[in-house]
Amino acid sequence: MTAPLRDVPQEGIELIKSFEGIPDGDPSTVNLDAYLDPVGIWTIGWGHAITYQGTFLRGPQNKGIARALYPGGITLVQAEMLLRAELVNFARDVLRLVQVPLDDGAFAALVSFAFNCGSANLGASTLLRKLNAGDYSGAADQFLRWNKARRNGALVELPGLTRRRRAERALFLGEDWRAVAATRGGPSAPRTMAPERPEPPADPQDAVPPAAAAPATKKRQPPPPAAQPVASKAATSKRSPAAKKPAVAKMPAASKMPAASKSVVAKKSATPRARTTTPKAPPKAPRAKPPVPRRGR
Repeated sequence: MTAPLRDVPQEGIELIKSFEGIPDGDPSTVNLDAYLDPVGIWTIGWGHAITYQGTFLRGPQNKGIARALYPGGITLVQAEMLLRAELVNFARDVLRLVQVPLDDGAFAALVSFAFNCGSANLGASTLLRKLNAGDYSGAADQFLRWNKARRNGALVELPGLTRRRRAERALFLGEDWRAVAATRGGPSAPRTMAPERPEPPADPQDAVPPAAAAPATKKRQPPPPAAQPVASKAATSKRSPAAKKPAVAKMPAASKMPAASKSVVAKKSATPRARTTTPKAPPKAPRAKPPVPRRGR
């Protein structure tokens, strides 16, 4: 039975907002305008991806479409409404994946994690396996491993992701996440840059075992032709008399054949007709001759 939908606690929403940031695509206007996120998707507000004709709107060439969909931008209140609507799907995913009881702090931390890392990554993580096994402490430590992203082809630790994972772990354990997320100079200021997205950590426990891995699909090749015996040069250059084909008698041309022979050949070459069950008609009786007149004596 599916668990009833659960509201995301306000503490979780505040944590997400503090790390997601709220960039403005055009600071010269009053409201918030669409912007391109790090992976090239047009976004507005707190990480709300813009869709157009059923797919994410991508690329700088579609700036006109993004601005046309939100011609006057959006306000902060509208941005929070979009965020809350976005979190409904992630809250549903967390409730579907987790099989143990969660308090508000743990539930909010997992929604924040799924919003940043993806529900599919949560579903395949060691974090979820430990949590569903009842190991809450071990699951809390798994948050800290999701703090790396790829920069210039290399997987490196990002300070922003490290702070976010520590804050989510603290919220998961019921601690003060704001104190953990504070920078050296005090509480973290609202971000104005696009959010950072981590990559899954390299963990042997998360890797698919070789025996269970699907074999690589290879392009099917046509079967090789049947091997033919290769004859030697001597055999091919001079064939034995036994190997010669018997000579076939040539038929004379039809124009040089007599008429009787032509009919015989035509009868032999004609395709035989199928037998029928209808008997042939009997030959007609010969016509009777008129009586010869008797001569007078």
